[in-house]
Amino acid sequence: MLGGFQTDFARNLTREGRDVSHLVAQVVDGTLEASHTASSDVEVIHVGNAFGQLFTGQGHLGAMPATVRPELWGLPAARHEAACASGGVAVLAAMADLRAGNYGCALVLGVELEKTVPGDEAATHLGAAAWVGHDGEGARFMWPHVFSAVADEYDRRHGIDAAHLRAIASLNLANARRNPNAQTRTWDVPDLTGPDAIDDALNPVVDGRLRRYDCSQVTDGAAGVVLVSDAWLRDHPGRRPVARIDGWGHRTVGLGLRQKLERDRDELYVMPHVRQAVTDAFDRAHVTLDDLDGFEVHDCFTPTEYLAIDHIGLTGPGESWKAVEDGSIAPGGRLPINPGGGLIGGGHPVGATGIRMLVDAAKQVSGAAGDYQVDGARTFGTLNFGGSTATTVSLVVGAVDD
Repeated sequence: MLGGFQTDFARNLTREGRDVSHLVAQVVDGTLEASHTASSDVEVIHVGNAFGQLFTGQGHLGAMPATVRPELWGLPAARHEAACASGGVAVLAAMADLRAGNYGCALVLGVELEKTVPGDEAATHLGAAAWVGHDGEGARFMWPHVFSAVADEYDRRHGIDAAHLRAIASLNLANARRNPNAQTRTWDVPDLTGPDAIDDALNPVVDGRLRRYDCSQVTDGAAGVVLVSDAWLRDHPGRRPVARIDGWGHRTVGLGLRQKLERDRDELYVMPHVRQAVTDAFDRAHVTLDDLDGFEVHDCFTPTEYLAIDHIGLTGPGESWKAVEDGSIAPGGRLPINPGGGLIGGGHPVGATGIRMLVDAAKQVSGAAGDYQVDGARTFGTLNFGGSTATTVSLVVGAVDD
């Protein structure tokens, strides 16, 4: 990885009178500049985007980089859709191109514009990533409904305390205050570890167990990276990468939440395929969790981070609460999780999230994360999933030795 870039996730491009083409132009320029890469170096482009047609009416976003930057005209490019894992899948597609020797230098972008419609309409659009007609029937908000049901399943198997979910939200919102690109960095947030957490005026119920601050926000944003092969680096001896993708895992299961929960109802892990994606990444990187210095996980809702904690192996199955209570996931803890705020604090422009995680992991292992830097970080993990974990992508990102 030669470098990466993220836009400011607090922006509202529609209010600025801008559209998705402006967002793509910014992320292309920012990524090439941050990577010290000329457009002439790029050989292939991969774009992660989940909901372009629904939020903006614009599809075919693989062609948008060349539309806004004519110097990219003629390069092979494609859009990848895997719900909230669209960015992760775009990264995997670029890696496959590089490993196969098809190309040596890939520009990988994740882009999502979501603040184009009112909140209720946005929730309907986002629901397209579920099993339509089967999941969330009658629910006003699909995804809070779905992940409240995931929390219910945890409760059935292992027990769950809402206080631990609120503590996850509180931590990620606090972490976001140190991140200059985080959506909530200036928000006035109530105390989620005390009575304010269940105050229906300050933190209203959205669906089931989930309240406002258990949820990530509708977000406009983009992120990008430049990835190159080892062969490309040998041919360009003056170029030095900022990080290296050492391992990857990718699992896909059925769309339906109930499909997953019923199929694996007797398993200790609520979503065993998520665990398998993570261990695949560890195995390919030849590491264990003990070798990692931090993790970016997919906290679209507090139950998804709760799920991630035990599924990455930080605790035993059903024991995520231990890592919340003992400070393991906090800055300075045994394994800091989402030190820049994650999705709840940082923002969740769906197609960009998997790439934003990679950008932050690379910042951490190269010592470039600023106020949210994990001291001494050399190896970082990412866990990005789409829908009700139907598509899961995990990466292990390592430092590059001098």
